[in-house]
Amino acid sequence: MKNNHQATSRFIPMTVIGVLFFMFGFVTWLNGSLIPFLQIACELSHFEAYMVTMAFYIAYVVTALPVSYILRRSGYKKGMVLGLIVMVIGALLFIPAATSRIYSLFLIALFVLGTGLTLLQTASNPYIVLIGPRETAAVRISIMGLLNKAAGVVAPIVFTAYVLTDMSQFTEIRLASLDSVQRVNELAELSSRLVTPYLIMAGLLLLLAVFVAMSPLPEPVDLGEQGAAKESSSFLSVLQKPQLVLGAITLFLYVGAEVIAGDTIGLYGKELGVANFGQLTSYTMAFMVSGYILGMVLIPRLLSQEVALAGSAVLGVVFAMLLLGADPQASSIWIMLFSWTGISAIPNVILYVALFGFSNALVWPAVWPLALRGLTPGETSTGSALLIMGIAGGALIPLLFGYFTERNGGHQGAYVLMIPCYLFILFYALKGSKISAWRKI
Repeated sequence: MKNNHQATSRFIPMTVIGVLFFMFGFVTWLNGSLIPFLQIACELSHFEAYMVTMAFYIAYVVTALPVSYILRRSGYKKGMVLGLIVMVIGALLFIPAATSRIYSLFLIALFVLGTGLTLLQTASNPYIVLIGPRETAAVRISIMGLLNKAAGVVAPIVFTAYVLTDMSQFTEIRLASLDSVQRVNELAELSSRLVTPYLIMAGLLLLLAVFVAMSPLPEPVDLGEQGAAKESSSFLSVLQKPQLVLGAITLFLYVGAEVIAGDTIGLYGKELGVANFGQLTSYTMAFMVSGYILGMVLIPRLLSQEVALAGSAVLGVVFAMLLLGADPQASSIWIMLFSWTGISAIPNVILYVALFGFSNALVWPAVWPLALRGLTPGETSTGSALLIMGIAGGALIPLLFGYFTERNGGHQGAYVLMIPCYLFILFYALKGSKISAWRKI
């Protein structure tokens, strides 16, 4: 009876958090379609286009520690509501950005959206870890990740349907043939397509804020006022936890690899002439969803969190090596394995980028419980903020990727950046997560 009661008491909080994960997954993975769109609408280079990820993910570094302070003062439920309201503001900022076609305004709007997501991520991830047994935390986070990445499948499809229709008229060759007035007018019309979708998004986020505010979402004991009062924690004290610090570095590299896999595939597809380039992020997310489902089945029944993490890293290295050596024009793998779907074939190199989604799926849910293991209740919120700061990898590593793309004259060689990222993840799985003191390294 006690187990049934505990399962029931976790159902409502997990449902509420699940809705949040779906929504901020939808917002996050729109970036993959937004990057090639803004490259056309604002006439950007590859490096400038990847400033989208910089503006969005750098918010996690700038605001993570202030957010942890806010959450200790307000509680996690109110913090989630506040995060959603900040996201509403960010979505509304897209309207003046779209009507003026000023790229810097788009970047400000993305930063505000990222700030709201920092509040949500900092509150929801430790919440899911602490709401049940630690040994099954990876499964609960996998469920949330499944919802997050399912939104990543849906978002590019919706964006393509309502924003990226009839993009053939906006090719570089045709735009170059227009006089300056006509080109500006056509690009302004293209940019204005963002107004209605982001108005709708702002409305949905506001409704979700009301829903969370009215929901019976309790504070977990470890995160409540009693836990905070018993033992406070400074940022310097959590830096004495090697498994936490190395976990933050792991997440930094992982998120960089994840964002490269999800947000560069559209521009790479555009470079190779793939017709549905705006939907390609959905391919990466679909493979991530399949990885999450596999993780829910195998962890912890057949695989430990450490083994799943190590396997993910090895797969990432394998896919990167295959991508670097592949013929960019060949589509044989898709034809052999997926022709039955009726979907137009994509080049093998694009498929390998999408398959990074499978190798990435179990990294986030495995790292969180490993990194937070051994932390006291008072250290949990500060430690979570440090892990959230690792999301800055999504700001800096894709920007470096964009630099290499410009320097190499194309995307393929730039994917070499994935290899050191996965090798460090492998180190964390095999050794880093087990280090209990810096002197033992």
